[in-house]
Amino acid sequence: MNLLEKLNWRYATKAFDPSKKVPENDLNFLKEAIRLSVSSYGLQMYKVLIIENPEIRKELRKASWEQAQITDASHLFIFCNYTINHDQHVDDHIQLIIDTQQIVDDHGLKKYAESIKSNIANMTSEERRNWTEKQTYLALNSLIIACADRQIDACPMEGFDKQAYNRILGLDEMGLNASVIAPVGYRSKSDEAQLRKKVRKPIKELFLSA
Repeated sequence: MNLLEKLNWRYATKAFDPSKKVPENDLNFLKEAIRLSVSSYGLQMYKVLIIENPEIRKELRKASWEQAQITDASHLFIFCNYTINHDQHVDDHIQLIIDTQQIVDDHGLKKYAESIKSNIANMTSEERRNWTEKQTYLALNSLIIACADRQIDACPMEGFDKQAYNRILGLDEMGLNASVIAPVGYRSKSDEAQLRKKVRKPIKELFLSA
């Protein structure tokens, strides 16, 4: 299967087979795909929680309007945006650039860091929250495409109580906020959604050329 065939194969899985687990090598592949995702300034202003613990997932299911994917999937990916210490994240990223690329003269990078910090500081708190949450969606898309590549099913979801997730997982104390989630695993044979023809706008309607 080529990429387009795989993207046609995938769908937002409504029912997972709880007996099937994503093997470790495929899980590592998904992690690497997320790690290589694009992000604004390359900052990756988020952390990704991967929840397997069944007791925790039972609690999270209650905070997700009892949607069965939360507990039936192999793994639950929770994309969390950082809410505090933005300057420190910038400094850490610049240091990572210096260490990775073995840069000796970092004067230009320090000026770049100050520019990023200034841009972030000039945002309102709502703009800053929206910006960091948007980064998690970029990472989520990398996960979805990687899942399709390995024919692993996923269901991106916004239907959950973020405050409840933050409380259950202790995210507030870590300066994190649950932004978007994706149960990952393998579709149940009983999931009728897999039989539906994919519905998307035609190319001539979706795109404009100039």
